[in-house]
Amino acid sequence: MKHLKTILLATALCIGSISFSQAQSKVAHINTQELIAAMPAMKAAQQELQALQKTYETDYQASVTEFQTKMKQYESEATSKTQEENAKRMQEIQTMQQNIQQFQADAAQNLEKKRIDLLQPITEKAKAAILKVGRAQGFDYVLDSGVGVAILADGTNLLDDVKKELGI
Repeated sequence: MKHLKTILLATALCIGSISFSQAQSKVAHINTQELIAAMPAMKAAQQELQALQKTYETDYQASVTEFQTKMKQYESEATSKTQEENAKRMQEIQTMQQNIQQFQADAAQNLEKKRIDLLQPITEKAKAAILKVGRAQGFDYVLDSGVGVAILADGTNLLDDVKKELGI
């Protein structure tokens, strides 16, 4: 996020210096985060991600519960077992713990990959609509005002026009 703000600031400075040499440049702005959040495809993607996350959470909780049950059982039976059996059981517990940690890491990685796969077409569609509307209205630059940097206070906001283009 910090890197994005730096890039936007650099872009704003670059555009500012270009505007001195080309006073005719037309600039508009749009809050892309708000646009993408309003897209129906984004809502469907969020629901799909939440369902996948719940599945992973359920599987994780089942593994943790099984681990805790086995741990309690082994602790209660430790005095009646041989040292060799206890060592074998301890190894089994450690393996279960490692498997749970690996599952958690894999689930997070799979969830992030799925998020990227779902969001990429949505952001590309939004970008295409922004470019189409910006060009149709004769703008040379369309800046993203959704990252917390106030670039233009009085510039044209394309959000409503792009929403109309996307049918939102």
